[in-house]
Amino acid sequence: MTELAKKRPEFRNINAFKDLTTYRMAPAAWVSILHRASGVIMFLLLPFILWMFDTSVSSEISFGRFTAAFSVGLGFIPGWFVKLVVLALIWAYLHHLIAGLRHLWMDTNHDAVTKEFGKTSAVATLVVSIALAVVLGAKLFFGLY
Repeated sequence: MTELAKKRPEFRNINAFKDLTTYRMAPAAWVSILHRASGVIMFLLLPFILWMFDTSVSSEISFGRFTAAFSVGLGFIPGWFVKLVVLALIWAYLHHLIAGLRHLWMDTNHDAVTKEFGKTSAVATLVVSIALAVVLGAKLFFGLY
């Protein structure tokens, strides 16, 4: 064995039980994981999205039922929980959209595929999606602005 081979560090897979508590993921990894999670959230809640759309545009009576779902609730589901689910959908849509635009930008502009741009664009994606979700959540829960 050569001297170079002896000096190289040995990388192994991380152990889920020992290493996950100390493992620090890069911002791009968080964006990638959250991009997948937001897609799953939107897919799983698609029946709820379709119900909201159908109820909001069918008639004036159904629109009243739709708006009452946010204050009174839906049967045994309280209104605050409906608002929380809608807030999760808002965040999922915003994050998926912004992360998708980031990926499209990196796919079309090959000069943008650098480690530094990946980090800054990932942080910007996280900040913008969370900030927009907080603003829209304030409107949803408190009627602000």
